[in-house]
Amino acid sequence: MSTYLTILGFNSAIPTINSSPTAQFLEMEERSFLIDCGEGTQVQLRKAKAKFSKINHIFISHLHGDHCFGLPGLIASFRLLGRETPLHVYGPKGIKNMLETIFTITETHRGFEVVYHELDKDYSEKIYEDNRVEVYTIPLDHRIYCNGYLFKEKPKDRHLNMKEIAKYSEIESCDYHNIKAGKDFVLSDGYILKNEVLTLEPAPSVSYAFCSDTRYLESVIPIIKNVTVLYHESTFLHDLKEMADYTGHSTALEAATIAQKAHVGKLILGHFSNRYGDLTVFTDEARNIFPNTFLPKALEAVKI
Repeated sequence: MSTYLTILGFNSAIPTINSSPTAQFLEMEERSFLIDCGEGTQVQLRKAKAKFSKINHIFISHLHGDHCFGLPGLIASFRLLGRETPLHVYGPKGIKNMLETIFTITETHRGFEVVYHELDKDYSEKIYEDNRVEVYTIPLDHRIYCNGYLFKEKPKDRHLNMKEIAKYSEIESCDYHNIKAGKDFVLSDGYILKNEVLTLEPAPSVSYAFCSDTRYLESVIPIIKNVTVLYHESTFLHDLKEMADYTGHSTALEAATIAQKAHVGKLILGHFSNRYGDLTVFTDEARNIFPNTFLPKALEAVKI
């Protein structure tokens, strides 16, 4: 089972004819996560042919409109599409009041439960876990309270070496679970079959870090260290660092520096200011520090 990231929008501030505000669709271990939900997200989801019904967890970084104004409409559409299963929404304290006020004023009736997980901590915390995936917050430094999110696959079970297992009639299918979990197998004569003989190495677990709007912040480095892929905002080029600091944003050079110091596998830039027409200037700047830097491609599912 592979992990895929589809970037639905990566523009800052306002949508344009050719780009949408921040929203991402992450498929990890057969789970579907929506990260941020700027205006027009549900249209982008349709273009990406993502199934709405698979989204059970939505993670909102902060309550600036270009990261959350698509959420009320998306939730309303869920109702019209007949959703019955609960929807979990993670975001800053206040997100429940914002959404419930809109639903009350507009008399939007839901046939399903919205479970709110309001965040207010200034340190990284685990906010979601199941038997395959963990999600942590990444505290950021923006003009208002803001978190990024770290998604991690848990270590995978080893694969059965069926060619080797077939040599031993004593090993039955009911033993497979323990063998995949790393246990040795003891034959009736007491001989121990080592697990490394009966199994093959599992596929490596991958991780994805989403760093939304933030000033340059080295405290994120230990949280995202060695992640497979990092998405980091780069609203400006470094000649506008003063403006970046003032508005609570980063430059391409700063994003690349974070990637380099955290030893990440790959860096994807985003959240570009509309002042830039040619986005290749961002990778030109970042690759001087971190060569494995890329621009996002809207609606393309990228394997992590």
